[in-house]
Amino acid sequence: MSPAVLLQYVLPHRLLSRIVYRATRWTFAPWKNFLISTVIRNYNVDMGEALEPNPRAYASFNAFFTRALKEGARTAPAEAAAIACPADGKISQLGAIVADAAGGARIFQAKGFDYSPAELLGDEAAAAPYANGSFATIYLSPRDYHRVHMPLAGTLRETVHVPGRLFSVAPFTVDAVPRLFARNERLVCHFDGEHGPFVVVMVGAMLVSSVETVWSGLEIPPYASAITRKKWRDKQIRLERGAEMARFNMGSTVILLSARPLAFETRMLPGAPVRVGEAFASPQ
Repeated sequence: MSPAVLLQYVLPHRLLSRIVYRATRWTFAPWKNFLISTVIRNYNVDMGEALEPNPRAYASFNAFFTRALKEGARTAPAEAAAIACPADGKISQLGAIVADAAGGARIFQAKGFDYSPAELLGDEAAAAPYANGSFATIYLSPRDYHRVHMPLAGTLRETVHVPGRLFSVAPFTVDAVPRLFARNERLVCHFDGEHGPFVVVMVGAMLVSSVETVWSGLEIPPYASAITRKKWRDKQIRLERGAEMARFNMGSTVILLSARPLAFETRMLPGAPVRVGEAFASPQ
């Protein structure tokens, strides 16, 4: 295990994330302009897609990081049955949720590492419908658009805030830390859709652990000390395919679970770049 990964076991994850949370909202012009220009330069950010293309017009670094795109910059698939990609980024892994020797189910993380749907969702009963389903894990880098959109039309049933660590979700950490996505703080969003239930999991990470949703605003922080559930079924919150559902204040990872098995597009392989709204998979 590399020193960079070992160090993450001892660093004060939440303290560092709180500091970054405040620093990225500081409106002092020289500070926020320095951060914005550094990220644009180092990560080759395409500001031509942004609704506000002038980097200096953003009130804070976080406002830049969660920037909206121009109308039409992302569109839903033409095929009515297609699953839309929920985020810009790169595919970390995707495929079938497979049975294990003990009769449970496992989600592939990286070579030598996997975890169960129950660990990810924080609930054995809630995980049961996904035992024979499919998953997709998408990594968002600092250069990416950081709003997450609906892969399918769905009615929000419940959100679950699962407490945890805040390891980096960069590829080198994913390859080295067992059960990483089932250990990090995360917001689990349960939906009922046309093809059955599905889940979108917003996974927090070191320095980038803030999550907000379109239906209730900021969800993380505060950080949780125990699993926290919010029931939404009676509110009849329905979002159409392609609609914005949440955003990362800084980047991280999105995991999609489908109870119905999915047939992924042939180009959808680990490491492949993806964009919000492109045809991603179809129900089998």
